Amino acid sequence: MSPEPHIPEGVNHPHAIRSFVRRTGRVTTGQAKAFGALGPLFILPHQPQPLDFDLVFGSDQVGSPRVLEIGFGMGEATAHIASVLPHTRFLCCEVHEPGVGALLKRIGEQDLHNIRIVAHDAVEVLRDMLPHASLDGIHVFFPDPWHKKRHHKRRLIQTPLVHELALRLKPGGYLHLATDWQPYAEQMRQVLGAEPLLTNTASQPDGWAEKPQYRPLTKFENRGLRLGHGVWDLVFRRA
Repeated sequence: MSPEPHIPEGVNHPHAIRSFVRRTGRVTTGQAKAFGALGPLFILPHQPQPLDFDLVFGSDQVGSPRVLEIGFGMGEATAHIASVLPHTRFLCCEVHEPGVGALLKRIGEQDLHNIRIVAHDAVEVLRDMLPHASLDGIHVFFPDPWHKKRHHKRRLIQTPLVHELALRLKPGGYLHLATDWQPYAEQMRQVLGAEPLLTNTASQPDGWAEKPQYRPLTKFENRGLRLGHGVWDLVFRRA
């Protein structure tokens, strides 16, 4: 049996998640070891006060761009992007413990220093820890599409949250969304297009963006593409 993961003191795992639903899953031995060895260095507690990026990332990264990622899954894309953008600081929110453990393991294997994790509801992190105009970018990749119509209200990308995300961006900051579910992509495009603080950067008349070079094709995405599934990217900027 895999050992229980060591969760550093002060790291909150809330009982009620408002931005998404906690998934079940088993923490592997390697992930548990990563929690113990790297959790105290890379996991930040949720706190009811603004995050001091310069303090938690260190003096060698003072002034570098700040990007929030909401829901990184197993951390494959997150680790890749952090490696190709080493001078960008990534604050990453995920409550799925195997996913947090997997990203910690990747951090150790790839010797990454520009990632910090908050294992807490991203909506509360946004509200409590990130002041207005504090971010250079926000990534939300492949959020749960909640396929059934009666569940659409559970989708993360809704008008109130998008407005709050836009407020946290600095002027010129970007919001990058990606999904492989076309009806959700169309809803995302509509919601973002209705936010007056945001402008679509797409040059294509349909409003979809070309996939930015920093976002990799994950194993899941490659499998979908082989099956003929589409992937839609949206990149909007704060006015």
